[in-house]
Amino acid sequence: MDSNKSFNQQCYDLLVQIPKGKVVTYGDIAHALGTKAYQAVGNAMAANPNPITVPCHRVIKGNGEIGNYALGINKKIELLQSEDIEIYNNKVVDFKACRFIFPARLV
Repeated sequence: MDSNKSFNQQCYDLLVQIPKGKVVTYGDIAHALGTKAYQAVGNAMAANPNPITVPCHRVIKGNGEIGNYALGINKKIELLQSEDIEIYNNKVVDFKACRFIFPARLV
């Protein structure tokens, strides 16, 4: 983790790397930051001051469920579907194919 930036900002820096049509989990972000603070990642997403330009709608639960969103679950589903991500019963269909993998951290 970059000690010069807040935890939230480090999360947001990762979010902007996720391409349209891809999703990550809260755990993916935590692991990319070298931590297991999944709940803190969720808190960062909830505090995102720019939820559209910093695409926290692309962060879902580890089981493929949509999870919460500051602008509401329906808006999150709408945004994901607009990026050609198929949703069924509040879960991402073919989650593995839609999952973005962050590049390995350089130690």
